[in-house]
Amino acid sequence: MAPPTVSGRSEHGTPVELEVAGRTVTVSSPDKVFFPGHGDTKLDLVRYYLSVGDAVMGAMGGRPVMLQRFPDGVGGNDFFQKRIPRSAPDWLRTTVVSTPNGTTSDALVVDDLAHVVWAVGQGCLGFHVWPYRADAPPATDRVVDPGPIVAPEAVDELRVDLDPQPGVTFDDVRAAASATRALLVELGMAPVVKTSGNRGLHVYVPLLPRWDAVTVRAAAVTLARELARRHPDLCTDAWWKEQRGRRVFVDFNQNAPHKTVFGAWSARPRAGAQVSCPVGWNELATVSPDELTIGTVPGRVAAGGDPWAVARSEPSDLTPLLELWAAERAAGRPDAPWPPVYPKMPDEPPRVAPSRARPR
Repeated sequence: MAPPTVSGRSEHGTPVELEVAGRTVTVSSPDKVFFPGHGDTKLDLVRYYLSVGDAVMGAMGGRPVMLQRFPDGVGGNDFFQKRIPRSAPDWLRTTVVSTPNGTTSDALVVDDLAHVVWAVGQGCLGFHVWPYRADAPPATDRVVDPGPIVAPEAVDELRVDLDPQPGVTFDDVRAAASATRALLVELGMAPVVKTSGNRGLHVYVPLLPRWDAVTVRAAAVTLARELARRHPDLCTDAWWKEQRGRRVFVDFNQNAPHKTVFGAWSARPRAGAQVSCPVGWNELATVSPDELTIGTVPGRVAAGGDPWAVARSEPSDLTPLLELWAAERAAGRPDAPWPPVYPKMPDEPPRVAPSRARPR
């Protein structure tokens, strides 16, 4: 990738113009400190994304994203922006996205690195990414009743959020990730892993673009339940916090329709400028998430490339997990609870914490 050209200087916050992907993008207040831990600025963040541009486009390219904006950097006020403002450049690509209740908006599509740089210029310290591409075909294999939810797009990523509960160590999260990988490989799938940028890990499976989000979520429910069955002292599929204990929660509902997950290679809004960084399975035992920052990650990529590249080129078949889902349903096990913002779904248990449920 050719480096961008810069005109103007950043003295005293003078705006700079970058030529990126054939576009001229102006970055205002380039010297504004976004990350107080090491004094990293807005322009430092722009340079980070450009330095790992091929990997960023591999993970987010062509996908809708929601922006988490911190106009004054980490420590300042923040807000989520799904709808692109009317004042945005006319070359920005957008696509219509929806919420569970059917509200729509025009979200940014990461069409090229110019779109990433524009978003950083708006104070974006977090890209929250949809699990399908803006030009995704309609799903062809809907094997789960979608009920009242409309989500026609073919999803091409299964996303497993390994969420450590209070008292859980990062070594426990590593063990949960290894257990998740072992189960998925046993089922003929090719998972990859990234740090969350904080205390957790995210395991992804690139998928053949055939299934809708309701079906992919069902597969994730089955995966979580099987991990909890095999590793009851380490993993839990309990939706209610009061039942999780000191275990790693396998958050299946991150795959619910219209859900986004913090993007691979995206800088977290933390003082140290930590990155949600893809890593190889062979380095999981030694990786330290706090050391993966916008200052250190470019060297890793330059030396070792993109750990997700091979898996993205060989997407997996979801059928083995869906067969386990079908077997569970045949045995009479109901669906798992959905998040409260979703309409009531077919065969879903009551959305009431066990401690608050009325005795029958």
